Amino acid sequence: MKKFLKILGVLILLVALIIGGFAAFISIRGIPKFEANVPEIPKIEVTPERVEKGKKIASMLCNSCHFDKSTGKFTGREMTEVPEFGKIISRNITQDPEIGIGKWTDSDLVYFIRTGINPHTGQYVPPYMPKLMHISDEDLNSIIAFLRSDDALVQPDKTEGPSCEPSFLTKFLCLVAFKPFPYPEKPIPGPDTTNKLAWGKYLTLYEFECFACHSADFKKMDVGVPENSLGFFGGGNVMRNDQGVLVTTRNLTPDEETGIGNWTEEQFVKAVKFGIVPNGPALRNPMIPYAQLTDEEAKAIYAYLRTVPKIKHAISRGI
Repeated sequence: MKKFLKILGVLILLVALIIGGFAAFISIRGIPKFEANVPEIPKIEVTPERVEKGKKIASMLCNSCHFDKSTGKFTGREMTEVPEFGKIISRNITQDPEIGIGKWTDSDLVYFIRTGINPHTGQYVPPYMPKLMHISDEDLNSIIAFLRSDDALVQPDKTEGPSCEPSFLTKFLCLVAFKPFPYPEKPIPGPDTTNKLAWGKYLTLYEFECFACHSADFKKMDVGVPENSLGFFGGGNVMRNDQGVLVTTRNLTPDEETGIGNWTEEQFVKAVKFGIVPNGPALRNPMIPYAQLTDEEAKAIYAYLRTVPKIKHAISRGI
């Protein structure tokens, strides 16, 4: 019996050493780097139409993470909404050549936004920064045209935040789950805006990536195939609002009891564009009204959400 206990003790010690060594390896290794294979693409023409469209997309997709109230520009800020990922500081994406992206080429920006790999260092950025692998080439070109524009939001600014301190969980997930996305092998066209369902799917999944917040868990979302994300549009992701209070994201499936199954198209448009929710309090931060959407875009999103599988998942207004 004593011999058995001695052997068992040795085995437990070995297992503990292996686990400890693995944990130390992950902590020291940090977020991995990859070879950056930046494609050569023609310089993107900056037109008023592209700048206008790019600003519209950026105001809904980039603003919440990169806008700093103290500078009034896209100089980055600490992202307290997702504490499980660690201390995350979004990057300065103004046109400053040293602190911002002023020296980045159009090819650099396209490659980074598509794959998540820094074209200069090879550093991979985990999923707290969206990778727009499905967005159309023209919409991506519009975002870059806006970043090149004379808009006050992106004018050079040398504000530099502290370094990110990703959590152990983030480092672990970057080893086993989170990986860069392949650069597209062929052009990505825009959606058919005459097909309300197809247009709504594009806006919801690929342009604004609504599923990321409104599914069950950031750690188990599937950007490559959004429909495979855990609890697809059933809500439940835990985030902090601007007062530091933990809230859970809403169920947007067409379930009549716990989702938006009983909402009319008009009620949905009012909720998305103006924050007016039927039979309840207004939308809560970090969700913000998307007044920039046209009514037709909001209606297309509603049409698509009506087709996703129902999930019965009641969400409390608190955590």
